[in-house]
Amino acid sequence: MLKLGFNSAILGDFGFEHVVQFAGNHGFSCVEMMCWPSDNADSRRYAGVTHIDVNNLTPERISVIKHTLKEANVTISALGYYPNPLDPDEERSGYYIEHIKQVIRGAAKLNIPVVTTFIGRNPAKSIKENLAKFADVWPSIIKVAEEENVKVGIENCPMFFTDDEWPGGKNLAISPAVWDRMFEIIPSPIFGLNYDPSHMIWQMMSETKPIYDYKDRLHHIHLKDAKIYKDKLDRVGIMANPLEYHSPKLPGLGDVNWRAFFAALTDVRYRGPVVIEVEDKAYEGSITDVQSAILTSRNYLRQFLG
Repeated sequence: MLKLGFNSAILGDFGFEHVVQFAGNHGFSCVEMMCWPSDNADSRRYAGVTHIDVNNLTPERISVIKHTLKEANVTISALGYYPNPLDPDEERSGYYIEHIKQVIRGAAKLNIPVVTTFIGRNPAKSIKENLAKFADVWPSIIKVAEEENVKVGIENCPMFFTDDEWPGGKNLAISPAVWDRMFEIIPSPIFGLNYDPSHMIWQMMSETKPIYDYKDRLHHIHLKDAKIYKDKLDRVGIMANPLEYHSPKLPGLGDVNWRAFFAALTDVRYRGPVVIEVEDKAYEGSITDVQSAILTSRNYLRQFLG
């Protein structure tokens, strides 16, 4: 029914073949493969990982990728690339937009159904102003996706974790109110969500209601938890940098109600990938810790997956 996988960014120090073999050896059905430009200089945590170079998808490389996946009995749930396409710097924005289009074309060449990414945002401008920019920028991206028959799943992460992302964050798709406007501007069914419940937790919103309300827009699912530290929240308040009062955690170690979450997915007959995204700093001390994080998450989630 549900296909359990993980996001490859956590294994950024290893190559494509190693990631696929790790997935196959440990009972995963799929992997969300990161596709940053191979010459990128993004130093953000979990960014800048290139497990598939979409600018170098020769017939030979495509053959190797497909053979590696077949040997391991693993599929690719999506090609992932998470920049800021609405960056106020037009040169950077244009670069990001063109690479998203390249990732979409790469997904089509590899017969991968989904590309996962961010809408982006100018953090210094309002939601209304950013929606106007979105209406200028994003139709051309979705046009490529429609031509290639590849779905686009937007993660609902506000991208407000560091001071350079203040005050609005670097991703517009933060809430159902914004999603509604996005889908009014671009009604294409190929345009949907890469839904992550953890971001609803620290924004004090229901993590299960969107599953029912946007069941036809669920193109990909991230499995990440978030823990709110009430004593810290009481001290700094919700206007503080969010990492001052919450932390990303492995599934089962935070405040997401996973039983209700998976009940909702089954209620709406979701049949796609559910992909572990590890961003828990408690598991970053060594590669052993990183592998333990992936497997600990798998072990917890298996109770909901059969």
